[in-house]
Amino acid sequence: MDCVFCKIRDGRIPSVKIYDDERTFAIMDINPLNDGHLLVIPKAHAATLYEIAEDDLGWAAVVAKRIALALRTALRPDGLNVLQANGAAAFQSVAHLHLHLIPRWGGDGKGFDWKLIKGDPEKIRATGEKIRAAL
Repeated sequence: MDCVFCKIRDGRIPSVKIYDDERTFAIMDINPLNDGHLLVIPKAHAATLYEIAEDDLGWAAVVAKRIALALRTALRPDGLNVLQANGAAAFQSVAHLHLHLIPRWGGDGKGFDWKLIKGDPEKIRATGEKIRAAL
């Protein structure tokens, strides 16, 4: 397997690891958006949210919260983005599910916002019905 996160997990690529347990690990992002930007990564390989086992996803979320609390204590950010991308169209750069924890400060000049444009209520309802039917 040629997965960079699996190689980091296995110790074949160095990283700044800040957390490690039997199911999850966390490392500092080498291309940080802000100081403190880190990644929470399940040890079991799954490319996206679509493939990951629910138990692994749930544990990654628990670990993300624990680390977020530590991040808040250590760095005192004004806010926090939690980002998880699936597929190239969503800008996923490594095909191994991971959660970005990105500390944010007011006026940090970084993006990650979009304009709020009112949607067509009927289209929203119809799309919701399609999704509900697929559940």
